[in-house]
Amino acid sequence: MTPPALTLFYDGFCPLCVAEMQRLHHADQLQRLCLEDIQQDGFGTRYPDIDPVKAREILHGKTANGQLLLGLDATYAAWSLVGQKRWIGLLRLPVIRLLADAGYRFFAQHRYRFSYLLTGRSYCQTCRLDSTTCTGESSSNQDR
Repeated sequence: MTPPALTLFYDGFCPLCVAEMQRLHHADQLQRLCLEDIQQDGFGTRYPDIDPVKAREILHGKTANGQLLLGLDATYAAWSLVGQKRWIGLLRLPVIRLLADAGYRFFAQHRYRFSYLLTGRSYCQTCRLDSTTCTGESSSNQDR
């Protein structure tokens, strides 16, 4: 099995985070991404090199060659791999990048509040992707 070009480590308890992962999953026709829920049991065992506390603070991505990407850099890499980088590419322009990164950090810190404002749900245990993890283990969207 070919390793994914990028593994994203997302917060499966965050409705907005899961919604973005669902859009990425549907856009990933070439299966270049692996989407891992950091809230799943056994996450730390499967990915001992990813600090779950830090991964809850900011989106983490890991390339096939082991490079760690954080925040909007991880988001940009993911959307680029599925061929939809134009809109987020603007956020990586030098002047805009500083503001966008600060905005992302604010969003990440308050993502449950933003989720509530935009979806009516701040937190959930049943909105996770229904898929198989990158390591082949079942990852269902059932409550724990």
